[in-house]
Order: sequence, then C-alpha cells, then structure tokens
Amino acid sequence: MPQQTQRRITKVPEIRKGDTVIVLTGKDAGKRGTVDRVIRDQQGQKKTRTKYGSVWGAMSPLSTTSVVVEGVNIAKRHTKPRQSTNTNDRVPKVQQGGILDLAQPLSVGKVMLVCNHCDKPTRIAHKTLDNGRRVRVCRHCGEQLEVRS
Repeated sequence: MPQQTQRRITKVPEIRKGDTVIVLTGKDAGKRGTVDRVIRDQQGQKKTRTKYGSVWGAMSPLSTTSVVVEGVNIAKRHTKPRQSTNTNDRVPKVQQGGILDLAQPLSVGKVMLVCNHCDKPTRIAHKTLDNGRRVRVCRHCGEQLEVRS
C-alpha cells in the first residue's frame, strides 16, 4: 500500500510584530502596547531540553517564545561616553553617554492580543478562507485580525 501524504498546514503565529497586546501579569499589568519584535529563543530551548530530558516533548514551545512590547517592561541602561576611532577622520568621534530606556522581552504567556474591531483582549481562533489561506480570527466578534504596521 502506498503511503498517503498529508498536506502540511503552516502554523500561523499567534502574536506577530505590530499587534496590540495587553500585559496580564507583573509590574506593568493592564498596560497596552504594540509588539516591536517576537523572539523565538533557540538557546533557551536547548537549555530546557538538557534540564528536563525526555519530558521536553510534553513542554510547550511557547515557554521559550517572548515578545518585546513598546513602552512596557522598561529597564535603564547606563552607558559611558566612548571614543570611536576612525581611520578616515582626524578628530575622533565621541559616543555620548547617559541613561537609556530599553524595553525588555516578556514571555508570550504574559500578554494577550487585543482585537482591532471590538477592542477587547481575546484568544485567537484560526479560520481557513476559500483560497486555502489560514487567518487569525477574534473569538468575541469573529472578525479577521490584521496587523497594524
């Protein structure tokens, strides 16, 4: 008997760059912001696999995925003024020192997507369109979720 090949459906990422999310836990709970970037930490997966061994298969891949949200989970970074030596310029350029505000990554489990249409925090449903494309859909209003860039 020949093996039947199943059509692989590509996974649609739950939270993408440009989505509006609300923070559920921590010091910034209740704050809203847009996602600057999504980090899938391969190094974290390797560490978890060596720590938990064969139990790794039961763990969620989302445990290592994190997002950087604009204006949320801010850390202060103190920098010294430094001289950058350029061979072309006679006068060395000085990088200005000071205190930088940097947004740190949050775990995906600590944020929830906010629907563009009904303006409610929602879980995400997936729907297959007539042309075969899978899209993300709001569970409250049923509208398709677009990414605002």
